[in-house]
Amino acid sequence: MSKQKTIAKEISFSGIGLHTGNKSSVTLKPAPADTGVIFVRKDLAGFPQIKACVENMVPAEKMPRRTSIESGSACVQTIEHLMAALSGLGIDNLYIELDNNELPGLDGSSLSYVEFIEQAGIRELDREQNVFSIREPIRIEEGGASIVIEPAGEFRISYTLDYAKSLPEIEFIDLLVNPENFKQEIAPARTFCLESESVELKRQGLGLGANYENTLVLDKAGQVIKNKMRFADEAVRHKVLDLMGDLFLLGFPLKAHIKALKSGHSFNLKLISKIAEQRKKNSMKTESGVLEVTDIMKIIPHREPFLFVDRITSIEYGKRATGIKNVTINDYFFKGHFPGRPVMPGVLIVEAMAQVGAVMLLASDEYKGKLAFFMSIDNVKFRKPVVPGDQLVFEVETVKVKSKIGQVRGKAMVDGKVVAEADFVCALVEN
Repeated sequence: MSKQKTIAKEISFSGIGLHTGNKSSVTLKPAPADTGVIFVRKDLAGFPQIKACVENMVPAEKMPRRTSIESGSACVQTIEHLMAALSGLGIDNLYIELDNNELPGLDGSSLSYVEFIEQAGIRELDREQNVFSIREPIRIEEGGASIVIEPAGEFRISYTLDYAKSLPEIEFIDLLVNPENFKQEIAPARTFCLESESVELKRQGLGLGANYENTLVLDKAGQVIKNKMRFADEAVRHKVLDLMGDLFLLGFPLKAHIKALKSGHSFNLKLISKIAEQRKKNSMKTESGVLEVTDIMKIIPHREPFLFVDRITSIEYGKRATGIKNVTINDYFFKGHFPGRPVMPGVLIVEAMAQVGAVMLLASDEYKGKLAFFMSIDNVKFRKPVVPGDQLVFEVETVKVKSKIGQVRGKAMVDGKVVAEADFVCALVEN
């Protein structure tokens, strides 16, 4: 599992907003784990903070052709290029201080933001990333545009841009997204508009900071006016950049395959809302940290008579968990183990311990929906018999998770005394 990241030191820069034309000075500052991306309006009384999240999204019809967030009366516009850079480089936590209502457009791409972040350095934090794996396909379709998002073991985007007669031909890109690919293939792609759109945008009071250097303006033949393409298909690459920036409003990386056709910011924001709904629906996280048996059965496939966990009393997803099993004379195995002297089989104590470990690992967004299969069991010790009337308390912790292999250490206790312990390795596989 990957660790959360922030920047190593603060860095400042300034520039002109693409739509408002306002000059803004910006400072990026490191933030601790689980902070998320927080914008701070230093020009407003009380320095209001606006978290980049689904709840703070500004509807596309209110601020078209850009992605903006607001909280109360405080707003920050055109955040998608910086958000794409954070997504592409894997930056989970950041404070962004600015003294105006729009981020600088810089060169119209994410490249300058990437360079600023690399100058500041990237620091790994001691907390796992909250990756979400899409479990069920989502489809949005309207007016010839569509987005489909499907389950996948990686983050991939396939985008088709069809501007009819405005571009010489249909543009298509299919890209496995990682920091290296993002920096080389997506970050340099600049924003664009059609020459026929530019007059209307100005009339609407938009594009006041745009020029031929930070915006690719395409004529009727699809040729760039007073500039040169960085890629032959720069337009579709910038669409992917915008999509990545918008998706990062979710606040977590995705494992999914996104297939988009002619989508823009308004469509992207609809997709974000659908993903957030799916995550909430599938999340096992509760404020109390307690998972009842019905929750446990949503995570692991075990059922009676082979489910040996009654409740998870505390859990830190992917790291540690505590669970209980109430041992009663009605448990089926006491019929033969042993008549007249009921003792819980040691192998079932280890199995119950492993089930708590499986819940701990598979409840995390990264491994949700997978199965955990035993690969090895080591250092098993049984210290005391377990009999009807005992309450087994299992404490498990992750030793290491690498790719599809999880190594877990656990112990079982009755009345605070260890009755069994074991180390086990499991394979995390597709269901």
